[in-house]
Amino acid sequence: MYILDFIFFDAGGGHRAAATALKMISEQQARPWQPRLVHLQDILAPVDVFKKVLRIDLQEIYNQMLRRGWTLGSEQGLRFMQAIIRLYHGSEVRLMREWWQFRSQTPPPDAVVSVVPNFNRAIYEGLQAARPGTPYVTILTDLADFPPAFWIERQPQYFICGTDRAYRQALEFGHPPDRLFRTSGMILHPRFYEPLDVDVPGQRAALGLDPSLPTGLVLFGGYGTGVMRDILDRLDRSSLDVQLILIAGRNEKLRRELETRSTRIRKHVVGFTTEVPRWMRLSDFFIGKPGPGSLSEAVHMGLPAITVRNAWTLPQERFNADWLSEQGLGLVLRNFSGIDRAVGRLLSGNELASMKSAAARIRNRAIFEIPDILESILRGK
Repeated sequence: MYILDFIFFDAGGGHRAAATALKMISEQQARPWQPRLVHLQDILAPVDVFKKVLRIDLQEIYNQMLRRGWTLGSEQGLRFMQAIIRLYHGSEVRLMREWWQFRSQTPPPDAVVSVVPNFNRAIYEGLQAARPGTPYVTILTDLADFPPAFWIERQPQYFICGTDRAYRQALEFGHPPDRLFRTSGMILHPRFYEPLDVDVPGQRAALGLDPSLPTGLVLFGGYGTGVMRDILDRLDRSSLDVQLILIAGRNEKLRRELETRSTRIRKHVVGFTTEVPRWMRLSDFFIGKPGPGSLSEAVHMGLPAITVRNAWTLPQERFNADWLSEQGLGLVLRNFSGIDRAVGRLLSGNELASMKSAAARIRNRAIFEIPDILESILRGK
């Protein structure tokens, strides 16, 4: 039985979700390894300068930025953060080395899998100092890298890439093909592959929605955002025959506000839920930010997406919007002030049907492909 350490952190929800999904599928498939989840923040907390000065850790600063929409100038903020990471690189390597030498669970890992960006150099060097020769794998949870030093580092390791763009970036960086693996997409939770027997007209009616009207799903991460109010208001003021399902996540104040808002169009508001596949099945199209997880989920469920790409878009997510447009999977706006026109375009002619057909051609099986890749790496030690 092998030991596999999955490294994640909570800067954004996608990294923990990816690690948890991989652990779950490994256990479901009875793979010949014991998966262990390792929270990077717990290891590197002693060198978190932001926590020392501001009394809030780096990952929570990032999450607060996302919740409040403070992402203008995020590329400069990213480069500043990377400079801080490089400044404390020696201490980070020491903490990682000490983790695997003295503090981690025993026995030591047979391989380490990272689903986090920015820290892969420090994690790798700490691992090799403690356990020389241990295979190190980085799974990109973005559709592409944002060089330099975001996902892809110049060190002898393995990479698992969900798009041709990411795979080419690793090749161009000098990594040999035998250390690169291409999957059919991003990691999705196994629940997105479970059969769903949904009576769409019946369930829409039970929610107070019109069974026959085009239905949009509005989702902006686990904590929602005030932009959802603007989207609802603009579509409500339009003449479009459309209705919305809005998922506010853990933002209870936003949920109550959306729920009590008096509107012309029909709506149903949801708080925190683990049933996103069901809500997507009840919908015809998706409205949200260009995150790799939410866009991949929408496409997998056959939903054309409407998103934005502008100066507020996180630099590592800009390619996601480009990819969506290039693949004919949705519409990309400069901002959501044009959401009524975009929805009107989507619902006119055969635009919606064409994009649904494009989504149906994409077969994302990454969550089932990655365990085979990891097993091949382990057996090749």
